[in-house]
Amino acid sequence: MKYLILFLFPFLLSAQTHRFIYEYQFKSDSLAKELIKENMILDINPEDVKFYPYFFAENDSINKLKNNNNSSWDDALPVLTRSLNTNKNISYVLLNDLFSIQTEDPVNWKLSTEIKKVANYNLQKATTTFGGRNWTAWFNTDINLNEGPYKFRGLPGLIFEIADDRNNFSFSLVKSYQLKSTYNTSEFLESFAGKKAIPISEKILRKKQLELFNDPLQDFKEMFKNSNGEGTFSVMGVKIKSLDQFKELTTMTQERMRKDNNPIELDKAIHYTKK
Repeated sequence: MKYLILFLFPFLLSAQTHRFIYEYQFKSDSLAKELIKENMILDINPEDVKFYPYFFAENDSINKLKNNNNSSWDDALPVLTRSLNTNKNISYVLLNDLFSIQTEDPVNWKLSTEIKKVANYNLQKATTTFGGRNWTAWFNTDINLNEGPYKFRGLPGLIFEIADDRNNFSFSLVKSYQLKSTYNTSEFLESFAGKKAIPISEKILRKKQLELFNDPLQDFKEMFKNSNGEGTFSVMGVKIKSLDQFKELTTMTQERMRKDNNPIELDKAIHYTKK
């Protein structure tokens, strides 16, 4: 693991945001041989914590620079916020609409006396079982922040590394810096394409996910019907000329959804079944 730039500040003594960049490696398909890599942002603000993909902030900067309103999302990446010093998380999920789901997610840690040194930092080991997976974390007690990536928090120091025992998921700290003020995410995290997230329960989310699986191309079919055959209409690179073509494309989409069904919290995986 390669540490780039890590500045140690007098944390949270001002209204500034302390930003940590983590390299996130994951398998959306548990049988995949290769891990997917993405950079994630952990913003620790005076009142809250936000965790989201780095490209969200990049896209936001481009929009502001060019006065654009482009929206982007990757449903394979976790997006969440929480109040500082709490386990109350709000996760954001994009289906046909953007939804927000509030959960209480305590993490029960078992501290170890084992220490390892990475670069110039002494890291202490801790383990936990969370979301149906076993995790090992390495944290630094010199940084007096009890935060970390995703929903992992509550240790006596900042989490530098955490991974599950099946090597499906890992987060590694690679960089940190300080912002002069709290970074406004209202245009791209708590909303999508100008529409604010709709609060729902986990039960309703599961229902909507199953509905989407049963008819994943419903919106495209409606668009095709409304087009009345005018112009060129393509879905998944296939030029559509009749509604019958959606049958095969629907089956392909459902197979992909079954395959890419390896969430961080394994105990919340949706069990898709054929009708």
